[in-house]
Amino acid sequence: MQPRFAYYLTHQHGLILRRQAIAAGMTPKEIAALLRRGEWVAVRRGVYTTRAHWDSLDPYVGRPRLEVWAATLTTRTPHMISHDSAAYLHGLPILEARPRLVHVTRVGVLGGRTRHGIKHHKAPVRTGLIDFVDDHAVLNVPRTVADIGREHGLRHAIVAANSALRAGETRRALSAAVGDMTSWPYVTVPRLAVEWADGRCESPGEDLTMLMLKQLGVGYVQPQFGLQEHGRVAWVDFRIGRHLVEFDGQHKYQPVEAGGYADASPDEIIWREKQRQDWLCGFKLGMSRVVWSEVQPDSWEATQLRLHREIRDTDARFGTSIDDLAPYVIRRPR
Repeated sequence: MQPRFAYYLTHQHGLILRRQAIAAGMTPKEIAALLRRGEWVAVRRGVYTTRAHWDSLDPYVGRPRLEVWAATLTTRTPHMISHDSAAYLHGLPILEARPRLVHVTRVGVLGGRTRHGIKHHKAPVRTGLIDFVDDHAVLNVPRTVADIGREHGLRHAIVAANSALRAGETRRALSAAVGDMTSWPYVTVPRLAVEWADGRCESPGEDLTMLMLKQLGVGYVQPQFGLQEHGRVAWVDFRIGRHLVEFDGQHKYQPVEAGGYADASPDEIIWREKQRQDWLCGFKLGMSRVVWSEVQPDSWEATQLRLHREIRDTDARFGTSIDDLAPYVIRRPR
């Protein structure tokens, strides 16, 4: 690899512009051949990376982040990276939006347009809401949460807000960012998300399950409910009355080398989960389990109906008070 190519790739997040490659001595035919053979990948028109670098990036964060940097290399209008794109650069877990666009904000009146996969937002921005990532202006996490809520709706907003709390942001900072948006379109969405957000949820799947339960309106939703007896301890994602709800993600059953945190075979993990559920339900508690496919938009209503039915069944059998469980309830945070 020529030294100039290596310089560009090192200083541009693994990217090189077409005009830079040509200036370094490469012909358009050579570039086309590299793309045809798959040795280079076009991240966007006129911006390339090596196949090795592209394949090393995960499709959920790494590649979207590279697409953001590719867009900044070709956007000459002064701008700040915002919305979903800012979340990727901050490392903030969010729900992926479709289509996946690069979002930038430009100071000015409200409005926006989308061209060549980049959505330009025009909106006021206070200086205190701007961070810098690799010397590029990026809207900070609280403003990003507010922008995502207005752009994509409550499901996206609650995941972004909970992710921000887990990352150490305060509810006050999130509220202040939303407070700047007086009378802005759809501002009620991030406002509600900040009100409902709870950093005790541990993953986007739990975030969506919490939202689903709150929307049901069947009682107080307590995240991270724990019981202990004779040295045995068990935590459950949510409690409503005497009903427990657990979100089951695949990571629970996958080994570490596959990206999970299982310390045994899937069969052993399932057996432990059965024993745990039997022990919990022995306290006269009902229990529901939710998986990722059930918190998707096309399954949302059906899952809510099932949970409502199961919670009401538990209410009918055992009531809603847990006063009798006082000796067993864990009072400390998980």
